[in-house]
Amino acid sequence: MFQDTVVIIPAYNELDTIFDVVSGLRNLYPELPVVVINDGSTDDTALEAGRAGAIVINHSFNLGYGATIQTGYKYALCKGFKFLIQMDGDGQHGPEDIPALIVMVKKGECDIALGSRFLGFGDYQSSFVRSAGVLFFRQLIRLLTAIKITDPTTGFQALNREVFSLFTRDFFPSDFPDADVITVLSRLKFEIKEVPVRMYPSSGRSMHHPFNVVYYLFKQLLSAFLIPIRSHQTYLKE
Repeated sequence: MFQDTVVIIPAYNELDTIFDVVSGLRNLYPELPVVVINDGSTDDTALEAGRAGAIVINHSFNLGYGATIQTGYKYALCKGFKFLIQMDGDGQHGPEDIPALIVMVKKGECDIALGSRFLGFGDYQSSFVRSAGVLFFRQLIRLLTAIKITDPTTGFQALNREVFSLFTRDFFPSDFPDADVITVLSRLKFEIKEVPVRMYPSSGRSMHHPFNVVYYLFKQLLSAFLIPIRSHQTYLKE
């Protein structure tokens, strides 16, 4: 199942969780390479990730979530992987749900599978602000693309090579790649599907949500509404 597949985990100051996340993956799927991209952590995240069995790529300083996962995409492209699984390093994502995500992509049922915490597994609870943000971006994506995505900010995904190679290009946002990325993929006619996954309470601050709410909303709105102005060829040529 995991031939030509790699897991990437962006991490920033995840000392308390990264060892368990990586070792959990290694125990369940020993044949699956795990790459942790350490985004300039000031603690021993890199050391613990390596001790658990991950390949560690270090940023010299903090570049942000988008730039960190893009480093993972570039690594996967350079190493010739055909499929990629992306998950966070804070313990939110259950590795037991990886097969459900990757099977969808490997069977060709979609180009990117998004793990949704809102499709029936468990009773995931979020703060009011985050819930409001998710609802807002659901509606924004539906307005711009006419597709319904229940969990537009999920960091638990499976991608094929065509998608993650596209994401190595300059248009990919360096801070919060959420609604705008889904909108780009929809415009380029990539098949997007959601898969029910378990998500657990984070034991720390998730790297996927390090945002000041006003700044985050502004950046996502600006980016999302600029997307229709750009031609399809703009994205494909970058």
